[in-house]
Amino acid sequence: MAVYTDVPADELSEYLAAYDIGELLSYKGIAEGVENSNFLLHTTAGSFFLTLYEKRTAVGDLPFFLGLMSHLASHGIPCPEPVKMRDGKMLGTLAGRPAAIIDFLEGVWPRKPNAVHCAGIGQALAKMHLAGQDFAMDRANALSVSGWRPLFSSAAARANEVQPGLREFLASELNYLEGRWPKDLPSGVIHADAFPDNVLFLGDRLSGLIDFYFACNDMFAYDVAICLNAWCFEPDHSFNVTKARAFLSAYGRERRLSEAEQAALPLLARGAALRFLLTRLVDLLNVPAGAMVQPKDPLEYVRKLRFHQSVKSMADYGVETSGLPA
Repeated sequence: MAVYTDVPADELSEYLAAYDIGELLSYKGIAEGVENSNFLLHTTAGSFFLTLYEKRTAVGDLPFFLGLMSHLASHGIPCPEPVKMRDGKMLGTLAGRPAAIIDFLEGVWPRKPNAVHCAGIGQALAKMHLAGQDFAMDRANALSVSGWRPLFSSAAARANEVQPGLREFLASELNYLEGRWPKDLPSGVIHADAFPDNVLFLGDRLSGLIDFYFACNDMFAYDVAICLNAWCFEPDHSFNVTKARAFLSAYGRERRLSEAEQAALPLLARGAALRFLLTRLVDLLNVPAGAMVQPKDPLEYVRKLRFHQSVKSMADYGVETSGLPA
């Protein structure tokens, strides 16, 4: 989450008149993340989140994102539900940007995820994959393997300014993954960005999956690989086998990974690491002037990628194939 676009109070009050959520009491920007402008609203009816969708978010994708959240919420997945206007629409326009309001979920994201948190996201991710199977809309993953070379090309000229040799490292890994990326694994709707700051907990209980603005149709195991990168490393970027075992085992109790998915997981984890390395690198090199945003460190994913390059099988993630839940 972040704030790129300022919203005057009078303009916001006028916008809220289209909803049945009371009158504006206060609002503040949320300065985390890199994609859209986000605000916490307090009205006479309660608390809500307001999102203004910036240029990087395609307007044509918004019905998918908002519709998916409504679908998942109706299937018992703890995620925010878009608030409809009086005319039934979920999307409006504010400060020259497409805008939506969603329900506020209680909880905080874990700054230092432990094995219990990892088990929680594993279970929730699997349930989300199952619940999304009858969602009628589709959205291609623009940030899957076909989208990585354009990202690399846009950052290659300055990559070595960030770390000596980074350009060559990225080029070699991209060539490797493009020639080996799987195409026939079980697929459906994935979150694609279920990092700790997009998952809320009340104590040890997961209370919400949020920020579905990268959600798309892709391989379920790729979503697992993204979370393996996001949840199962320590602050020094060393891999935590205990967290990985908790995550993968909890996922498998809800939805068992096929033998093909298990075999492909190390490669998918490499791809997930490269995807976030590239997007973070591009973001770091292109922060808009005056934006209230802190770019995330792309070099975190260099070490993660190097670890996955050494992985031979699921056993290196702490789970033997035979040990996954049936």
